[in-house]
Amino acid sequence: MLSFADQAALLHFVGINSWLTALKSHDRAQTVPCVPVTSHCLWYPASAQCLFLPHRTHSLHPPVEREHLLALCNQAPGKICLPFCLPSNILTVHLLCTRISQDPLVHHGCHFCRAVHAFCNMQMLIMNGLHTMSDDAPEDETLPAACIAYADFLCCQQIQKSANGTRADDTKGMKGLIIDWITPKGQSLIPHIHHNVKSGCGFNHVCTGALLCPAGLNWNNLETCTKLTNDEIQVAGDQWPMFLYANYMYDPEDPWNGLLCSGLLVSAFKHIFMSPSSVDQEPKATCSGNAHIHSMCLMMKVSLAYITTQACFALTLAQVFSCTDLMMDCKCFYNSILELLNDPDEKGEVDQLMAWWNHQVFALYSDIKWFLSKNSALSRICAKWVEYNERNAVIIDASN
Repeated sequence: MLSFADQAALLHFVGINSWLTALKSHDRAQTVPCVPVTSHCLWYPASAQCLFLPHRTHSLHPPVEREHLLALCNQAPGKICLPFCLPSNILTVHLLCTRISQDPLVHHGCHFCRAVHAFCNMQMLIMNGLHTMSDDAPEDETLPAACIAYADFLCCQQIQKSANGTRADDTKGMKGLIIDWITPKGQSLIPHIHHNVKSGCGFNHVCTGALLCPAGLNWNNLETCTKLTNDEIQVAGDQWPMFLYANYMYDPEDPWNGLLCSGLLVSAFKHIFMSPSSVDQEPKATCSGNAHIHSMCLMMKVSLAYITTQACFALTLAQVFSCTDLMMDCKCFYNSILELLNDPDEKGEVDQLMAWWNHQVFALYSDIKWFLSKNSALSRICAKWVEYNERNAVIIDASN
C-alpha cells in the first residue's frame, strides 16, 4: 500500500493539487480493493467515493506498481474503464478513497440475519449466486474464476461481519433489559439478578428457570427443578420453553393456544426492530428503527424466530451466542420454530399468529377493508365521479 507521502506526490504529479488539502484533513482517507472485471475495467464497491487515477501511469517517477494505482471517479457503485491493459495475474487494484460511506453489504447484512436467516452459510450462498450470474452472462462478459473467488471473499467478509456484529449487538442490548421485562412492576426479583452478570440466570434462578422450563414439565415439582438446575435433564433445542406462551401457560390439549404470543416476545421485537423506548409504550426515539429503515410493515416468520432465539439466549447462562453452544442448542431451537412457521399443514394457525403480531407491533396495520365515511367530502367527490361515468356509459350505448 502506498504511504500518504507517496499518494500526495502522485496526486501532485498528475496535477490534482486541490485534493491534497482534502486528503490531509480527511481522517477517513484510505485505500480500498477493486476487482478487475476485464483487462480494461475495474469494479469498485459502493462504499468508495472520490477515487483517484492518474492518466499517465507509464511516466510516473518513481515507478508505481499497478496494484497501487489511484483512480478518480465520482459514481458508486460502478466500473472504472482504464486507458491501459492490466496484467492477467492482477486480482485486485488498490484505489485511494477520500470518503467512505457505509458499505451497502454491511447495511443489508444487518437485516439479513434478522429477516432472512440467522445461521446462513454466506460463503456458499454468495459463491452459488456468482456462479449462476456468470453462467447466465454473455461469454465475453464472463468473470474469470479468480475474480469470482476474490469477489466472493470480499462480499462474504462484509456480510458475515455485519451479521455477526448485528447479532452481538442485539444480544448485548437485550441481556440486561430482559431482567427488567420479567420483573413484576413495582417489585424486585428475589434473589436479585445483576444486569451484567449471567451467572444468576438460567435454571439457577427461580424466575428465569420457570420461564425456561420446557413446556410439559412442571417447574414447581422439586425433582424436576433439581434435575434441570443440576443439568441432569438435557434440554433439546426443539423442547420449547414456557415463556413462548401467552401468560406462560401451556395447554397440552391445544399446543397452539397462546404459542409465540407472550408479552416477553413482543418486548423483544420492539426493542430490536422498533426502539428500546417503544417497549414502555412511550416511544422517545429520535431516529428511525430497524423496521422503518428496512421498510418492514408486516411481521416476518424469520424475524419471529430470530427474536424468540435472542430472548431465549438472554434468559440462559450462556455467555456467547453460538450455534454450537451445548447449553442452548440455538441452531436447532431456531430451525424448529422456523420449520413450524413454514409448515403448509399449519398455514391456518400461522396466518392467525402473523395477524396477531401485526396488530401488536405495527400500529398502521389493518386487515379490515376501509369504507368511506357517509356524507364526507371524499364520499361526495367519489359519488359524483360514479354518476359522471354512468351518464357517459349511457350516452355511448345510445350512440351505438
